[in-house]
Amino acid sequence: MSEASIIMLKDIIGAIEATAPPALQESYDNSGLQAGSRESEITGALICIDITEKIVEEAIDLKLNLIISHHPLIFPGIKSITEADATGRILRKAIKNDIALYSAHTNLDSISGGVSSKLADKLGLINQTILEPRAGRLVKLVTFVPYAYADKVRQSLFDAGAGKIGNYDSCSYNITGEGTFKAGDNTNPFAGAKGVLHKEAEVRIETIFPDYLESSVVKALLSSHPYEEAAYDLYPLKNKWMNTGFGVVGNLNKPMPAKEFLTMLKQLTNSGCIRHTEYFGKDISRVAVCGGSGSSLLKEAIRSKADIFVSADFKYHQFFDSDNKIIIADIGHYESEQFTKELFFEIVTKKFPNFAVHLSKVNSNPIKYL
Repeated sequence: MSEASIIMLKDIIGAIEATAPPALQESYDNSGLQAGSRESEITGALICIDITEKIVEEAIDLKLNLIISHHPLIFPGIKSITEADATGRILRKAIKNDIALYSAHTNLDSISGGVSSKLADKLGLINQTILEPRAGRLVKLVTFVPYAYADKVRQSLFDAGAGKIGNYDSCSYNITGEGTFKAGDNTNPFAGAKGVLHKEAEVRIETIFPDYLESSVVKALLSSHPYEEAAYDLYPLKNKWMNTGFGVVGNLNKPMPAKEFLTMLKQLTNSGCIRHTEYFGKDISRVAVCGGSGSSLLKEAIRSKADIFVSADFKYHQFFDSDNKIIIADIGHYESEQFTKELFFEIVTKKFPNFAVHLSKVNSNPIKYL
């Protein structure tokens, strides 16, 4: 067996954020590096859901200098780091022992293959789709390129992250035509002469990209385009981005009686208690899930024709909103997100197979059941 690798923290962060871009986190969130230096060398990582004092002690005992968590330790702003509260004690202990803290929260929640997808996989759901896809995050780029340079420019856009639609990449639409321009006195034209109207056979290239990639996509365009002044247009789109958003809906391989499904769900998640609405005489075939607090997605779950919605943190009166159209199954916040540790493990070890990664053995769930 080969020795464990030492990896730079910035490379580990890069691997996680390539899967769950920070730009996808919600405005209230605080994902990212919370303590430590991106330039530090990491000898091993401990993966957990929440960062607690016991988690930090576990990392110290295992001689690991990175903790990767789902929930950020620092959520609201803090004004002091003292022993007076748990957050201060945890930060002091982590910093004193040179342990970096990194979190990926709602950005990991809101991707295909993310937190909800992991729960859906555990339930064996097939034909999975995002329950509430994001809208307003896609941009269309249109540019005009000399025919001979179209392939080069198009590929540079794809390399920068443009052209991805669902499970397809390198997507574009191309039309040939004729462009015209007249170079002014203070120019160095790629083709034609100053002061003379020039006609050039061009390709109109159309492609799309997520808005947070605008800078890198435009940079790739300008660096690969042969014209001194490259013409391009950016159009914000209202289209839903089907690969991002919250929750997942999919189908069971075969229908199950509701009680049987809930029993299986309780055993799978080791939930101390499943709060649920009453059965209404229909087998479970289509299932919607959302890791964490998913009550706001109930209407989407009903709209998706799901028979049951598995999530957490429903309030009393929200159970009435099922209105005999769907079964609500509240399995608990921690229980619905516990498999996120496996998700982190897969992301990091796929990129760094010889890196020492440990799943925390500490149950950080603050809720206990009698």
